[in-house]
Amino acid sequence: MTSVRETIEAAFSGALAVAEARSAVAEAIGLLDRGEARLAQAGDDGWTVNAWLQQAILLHFRLQQMEVIEHGPFTYHDKIPLKGIASLAGVRVVPPATVRQGAFVEAGVVLMPSYVNIGSYVGAGTMIDTWATVGSGAQVGRDVHVAGGVGIGGVLEPPGARPVIIEDGAFLGSRCIVTEGVIVEREAVVAPNVSLSASVPVIDVTQSPPVEYRGRVPARAIVVPGTRPKEFPGGTFQLACALIIGRRSESTDRKTSLNAALRDHGIAV
Repeated sequence: MTSVRETIEAAFSGALAVAEARSAVAEAIGLLDRGEARLAQAGDDGWTVNAWLQQAILLHFRLQQMEVIEHGPFTYHDKIPLKGIASLAGVRVVPPATVRQGAFVEAGVVLMPSYVNIGSYVGAGTMIDTWATVGSGAQVGRDVHVAGGVGIGGVLEPPGARPVIIEDGAFLGSRCIVTEGVIVEREAVVAPNVSLSASVPVIDVTQSPPVEYRGRVPARAIVVPGTRPKEFPGGTFQLACALIIGRRSESTDRKTSLNAALRDHGIAV
Protein backbone atom coordinates (compact mmCIF):
# COMPACT_ATOMS: atom_id res chain seq x y z
CA MET A 1 0.00 0.00 0.00
CA THR A 2 2.96 2.33 0.66
CA SER A 3 4.13 2.20 -2.96
CA VAL A 4 0.57 2.78 -4.19
CA ARG A 5 0.30 5.82 -1.94
CA GLU A 6 3.66 7.22 -3.07
CA THR A 7 2.74 6.82 -6.75
CA ILE A 8 -0.61 8.55 -6.28
CA GLU A 9 0.92 11.42 -4.31
CA ALA A 10 3.57 11.90 -7.00
CA ALA A 11 0.99 11.96 -9.79
CA PHE A 12 -1.26 14.35 -7.91
CA SER A 13 1.62 16.75 -7.24
CA GLY A 14 2.71 16.70 -10.90
CA ALA A 15 5.99 14.89 -10.24
CA LEU A 16 4.69 11.92 -12.24
CA ALA A 17 2.47 11.81 -15.34
CA VAL A 18 -1.07 10.94 -14.38
CA ALA A 19 -1.22 8.20 -17.01
CA GLU A 20 1.72 6.45 -15.32
CA ALA A 21 -0.29 6.21 -12.10
CA ARG A 22 -3.23 4.40 -13.71
CA SER A 23 -2.57 1.01 -12.11
CA ALA A 24 -1.91 2.55 -8.68
CA VAL A 25 -5.15 4.52 -8.89
CA ALA A 26 -7.07 1.40 -9.90
CA GLU A 27 -5.57 -0.47 -6.95
CA ALA A 28 -6.53 2.32 -4.54
CA ILE A 29 -10.11 2.35 -5.83
CA GLY A 30 -10.17 -1.42 -5.40
CA LEU A 31 -9.04 -1.08 -1.78
CA LEU A 32 -11.90 1.34 -1.11
CA ASP A 33 -14.37 -0.82 -3.00
CA ARG A 34 -13.51 -3.88 -0.89
CA GLY A 35 -13.42 -1.99 2.40
CA GLU A 36 -9.71 -2.73 2.85
CA ALA A 37 -8.92 1.00 3.10
CA ARG A 38 -11.05 3.88 4.29
CA LEU A 39 -10.95 7.52 3.37
CA ALA A 40 -11.10 8.37 7.10
CA GLN A 41 -10.58 6.20 10.14
CA ALA A 42 -11.06 6.59 13.87
CA GLY A 43 -8.19 6.40 16.33
CA ASP A 44 -7.31 7.34 19.90
CA ASP A 45 -6.88 10.98 18.85
CA GLY A 46 -10.06 11.18 16.79
CA TRP A 47 -10.60 10.81 13.07
CA THR A 48 -7.70 10.79 10.60
CA VAL A 49 -8.21 11.59 6.92
CA ASN A 50 -6.28 9.58 4.32
CA ALA A 51 -5.70 12.40 1.85
CA TRP A 52 -3.98 10.12 -0.65
CA LEU A 53 -7.22 8.19 -1.13
CA GLN A 54 -9.03 11.44 -1.87
CA GLN A 55 -6.27 12.16 -4.39
CA ALA A 56 -6.77 8.71 -5.90
CA ILE A 57 -10.48 9.36 -6.44
CA LEU A 58 -9.80 12.74 -8.05
CA LEU A 59 -7.18 11.16 -10.34
CA HIS A 60 -9.66 8.36 -11.11
CA PHE A 61 -12.14 10.95 -12.39
CA ARG A 62 -9.41 12.38 -14.66
CA LEU A 63 -8.35 9.00 -16.00
CA GLN A 64 -11.79 7.54 -16.64
CA GLN A 65 -13.57 8.21 -19.92
CA MET A 66 -17.28 8.74 -20.42
CA GLU A 67 -19.01 5.59 -21.60
CA VAL A 68 -22.43 4.01 -21.90
CA ILE A 69 -22.92 1.67 -18.95
CA GLU A 70 -25.58 -1.03 -19.02
CA HIS A 71 -26.65 -2.06 -15.53
CA GLY A 72 -29.64 -4.38 -15.48
CA PRO A 73 -32.60 -2.61 -17.08
CA PHE A 74 -30.89 0.79 -16.71
CA THR A 75 -28.53 2.61 -19.06
CA TYR A 76 -26.12 5.28 -17.83
CA HIS A 77 -23.63 7.65 -19.44
CA ASP A 78 -20.89 8.14 -16.89
CA LYS A 79 -17.24 7.58 -15.97
CA ILE A 80 -17.69 5.34 -12.92
CA PRO A 81 -19.55 2.01 -13.06
CA LEU A 82 -21.94 0.83 -10.37
CA LYS A 83 -21.27 -2.02 -7.97
CA GLY A 84 -22.86 -5.31 -8.94
CA ILE A 85 -24.85 -7.47 -6.56
CA ALA A 86 -21.88 -9.85 -6.19
CA SER A 87 -19.93 -7.09 -4.43
CA LEU A 88 -22.90 -6.31 -2.15
CA ALA A 89 -23.13 -9.74 -0.54
CA GLY A 90 -25.38 -9.74 2.52
CA VAL A 91 -26.79 -6.29 1.72
CA ARG A 92 -30.51 -5.78 1.13
CA VAL A 93 -30.75 -3.64 -2.00
CA VAL A 94 -34.23 -2.31 -2.80
CA PRO A 95 -34.63 -1.09 -6.41
CA PRO A 96 -33.46 1.38 -7.58
CA ALA A 97 -30.83 1.80 -4.84
CA THR A 98 -27.47 2.73 -6.37
CA VAL A 99 -23.94 2.19 -5.06
CA ARG A 100 -21.07 3.55 -7.09
CA GLN A 101 -17.87 1.56 -7.54
CA GLY A 102 -15.28 2.60 -4.96
CA ALA A 103 -17.80 2.70 -2.12
CA PHE A 104 -18.05 -0.05 0.50
CA VAL A 105 -21.28 -1.27 2.06
CA GLU A 106 -20.91 -3.84 4.82
CA ALA A 107 -23.07 -6.97 5.00
CA GLY A 108 -26.23 -6.35 7.02
CA VAL A 109 -26.95 -2.90 5.59
CA VAL A 110 -30.41 -2.13 4.19
CA LEU A 111 -30.46 0.17 1.18
CA MET A 112 -33.90 1.49 0.34
CA PRO A 113 -34.06 3.43 -2.98
CA SER A 114 -31.03 5.60 -2.21
CA TYR A 115 -27.60 6.64 -3.50
CA VAL A 116 -24.13 5.84 -2.10
CA ASN A 117 -21.25 7.63 -3.82
CA ILE A 118 -17.61 6.73 -4.42
CA GLY A 119 -15.23 6.64 -1.45
CA SER A 120 -17.99 6.32 1.14
CA TYR A 121 -18.32 3.62 3.78
CA VAL A 122 -21.53 2.26 5.35
CA GLY A 123 -21.35 -0.04 8.38
CA ALA A 124 -23.34 -3.16 9.22
CA GLY A 125 -26.85 -2.82 10.63
CA THR A 126 -27.36 0.60 9.08
CA MET A 127 -30.49 1.62 7.19
CA ILE A 128 -30.17 4.11 4.33
CA ASP A 129 -33.81 5.03 3.79
CA THR A 130 -35.69 6.18 0.70
CA TRP A 131 -34.15 9.02 -1.35
CA ALA A 132 -31.34 9.47 1.14
CA THR A 133 -27.89 10.21 -0.31
CA VAL A 134 -24.46 9.33 1.06
CA GLY A 135 -22.00 11.71 -0.60
CA SER A 136 -18.46 11.09 -1.82
CA GLY A 137 -16.18 9.91 0.97
CA ALA A 138 -18.81 10.07 3.74
CA GLN A 139 -18.27 7.61 6.59
CA VAL A 140 -21.42 6.11 8.11
CA GLY A 141 -20.97 3.79 11.08
CA ARG A 142 -22.83 0.72 12.25
CA ASP A 143 -26.46 0.60 13.43
CA VAL A 144 -27.18 4.07 12.05
CA HIS A 145 -30.62 5.08 10.78
CA VAL A 146 -30.47 7.56 7.91
CA ALA A 147 -34.13 8.44 7.40
CA GLY A 148 -35.92 9.35 4.18
CA GLY A 149 -34.55 12.23 2.15
CA VAL A 150 -31.48 12.83 4.30
CA GLY A 151 -28.61 14.50 2.45
CA ILE A 152 -25.13 13.51 3.66
CA GLY A 153 -22.73 15.71 1.74
CA GLY A 154 -19.59 14.63 -0.06
CA VAL A 155 -16.09 16.01 0.55
CA LEU A 156 -13.11 15.10 -1.64
CA GLU A 157 -11.18 18.33 -1.97
CA PRO A 158 -8.97 19.84 -1.01
CA PRO A 159 -7.35 16.49 -0.18
CA GLY A 160 -7.08 16.24 3.58
CA ALA A 161 -10.46 17.87 4.16
CA ARG A 162 -12.51 15.85 6.63
CA PRO A 163 -15.52 14.07 5.13
CA VAL A 164 -18.91 13.93 6.83
CA ILE A 165 -18.79 11.31 9.57
CA ILE A 166 -21.83 9.67 11.17
CA GLU A 167 -20.73 7.51 14.07
CA ASP A 168 -22.22 4.24 15.32
CA GLY A 169 -25.81 4.21 16.53
CA ALA A 170 -26.73 7.73 15.38
CA PHE A 171 -30.21 8.58 14.08
CA LEU A 172 -30.74 11.22 11.38
CA GLY A 173 -34.38 12.29 10.97
CA SER A 174 -36.10 12.88 7.64
CA ARG A 175 -34.76 15.65 5.40
CA CYS A 176 -31.71 16.36 7.56
CA ILE A 177 -28.73 17.84 5.77
CA VAL A 178 -25.19 17.15 7.02
CA THR A 179 -22.33 18.72 5.04
CA GLU A 180 -18.82 20.21 5.19
CA GLY A 181 -17.16 17.53 7.29
CA VAL A 182 -19.53 17.67 10.25
CA ILE A 183 -19.18 14.79 12.72
CA VAL A 184 -22.37 13.38 14.25
CA GLU A 185 -20.97 11.47 17.18
CA ARG A 186 -22.10 8.07 18.41
CA GLU A 187 -25.77 7.57 19.25
CA ALA A 188 -26.72 11.20 18.68
CA VAL A 189 -30.31 11.86 17.62
CA VAL A 190 -30.87 14.57 15.01
CA ALA A 191 -34.50 15.60 14.47
CA PRO A 192 -36.07 16.07 11.02
CA ASN A 193 -35.11 19.13 8.97
CA VAL A 194 -31.96 19.98 10.92
CA SER A 195 -29.29 21.46 8.65
CA LEU A 196 -25.70 21.04 9.83
CA SER A 197 -22.61 22.53 8.22
CA ALA A 198 -19.22 23.68 9.50
CA SER A 199 -20.56 27.17 10.17
CA VAL A 200 -23.93 26.30 11.75
CA PRO A 201 -23.75 26.58 15.54
CA VAL A 202 -24.93 23.61 17.58
CA ILE A 203 -26.01 25.12 20.90
CA ASP A 204 -26.51 23.14 24.11
CA VAL A 205 -29.42 24.96 25.76
CA THR A 206 -29.75 22.47 28.62
CA GLN A 207 -27.30 24.51 30.69
CA SER A 208 -26.64 28.15 31.53
CA PRO A 209 -24.74 29.72 29.98
CA PRO A 210 -25.35 27.67 26.82
CA VAL A 211 -22.39 25.86 25.24
CA GLU A 212 -21.77 26.22 21.50
CA TYR A 213 -20.24 23.61 19.20
CA ARG A 214 -19.34 23.91 15.53
CA GLY A 215 -18.61 21.08 13.17
CA ARG A 216 -19.84 18.34 15.46
CA VAL A 217 -22.81 16.99 17.37
CA PRO A 218 -21.73 15.53 20.73
CA ALA A 219 -22.35 11.88 21.51
CA ARG A 220 -25.92 10.99 22.57
CA ALA A 221 -27.13 14.57 22.11
CA ILE A 222 -30.72 15.18 20.99
CA VAL A 223 -30.73 17.97 18.41
CA VAL A 224 -33.64 19.96 16.93
CA PRO A 225 -33.81 22.87 14.47
CA GLY A 226 -33.58 26.37 15.90
CA THR A 227 -32.88 30.00 15.08
CA ARG A 228 -31.13 32.88 16.82
CA PRO A 229 -31.16 36.61 16.10
CA LYS A 230 -28.31 38.43 14.39
CA GLU A 231 -27.93 42.13 13.77
CA PHE A 232 -27.36 43.34 10.20
CA PRO A 233 -27.29 46.87 8.75
CA GLY A 234 -30.78 46.18 7.44
CA GLY A 235 -32.16 45.03 10.77
CA THR A 236 -32.33 41.97 13.02
CA PHE A 237 -32.90 38.63 11.34
CA GLN A 238 -33.08 35.02 12.47
CA LEU A 239 -30.29 32.71 11.36
CA ALA A 240 -30.52 28.93 11.48
CA CYS A 241 -28.84 26.99 14.25
CA ALA A 242 -29.32 23.61 15.91
CA LEU A 243 -30.30 23.19 19.56
CA ILE A 244 -29.26 20.41 21.90
CA ILE A 245 -32.31 19.92 24.10
CA GLY A 246 -31.24 16.83 26.02
CA ARG A 247 -29.35 13.56 26.04
CA ARG A 248 -30.50 10.16 24.94
CA SER A 249 -31.72 7.85 27.68
CA GLU A 250 -29.92 4.55 28.29
CA SER A 251 -33.29 2.78 28.22
CA THR A 252 -34.33 4.14 24.83
CA ASP A 253 -34.48 1.43 22.22
CA ARG A 254 -32.48 2.26 19.09
CA LYS A 255 -35.29 1.35 16.73
CA THR A 256 -37.64 3.89 18.28
CA SER A 257 -35.10 6.32 19.66
CA LEU A 258 -35.96 9.29 17.45
CA ASN A 259 -39.66 9.43 18.27
CA ALA A 260 -39.22 8.44 21.90
CA ALA A 261 -36.39 10.90 22.51
CA LEU A 262 -38.25 13.81 20.94
CA ARG A 263 -41.49 13.07 22.78
CA ASP A 264 -39.58 12.90 26.06
CA HIS A 265 -38.54 16.51 25.44
CA GLY A 266 -41.95 17.81 24.36
CA ILE A 267 -41.31 17.80 20.60
CA ALA A 268 -44.27 16.75 18.45
CA VAL A 269 -43.48 13.88 16.08
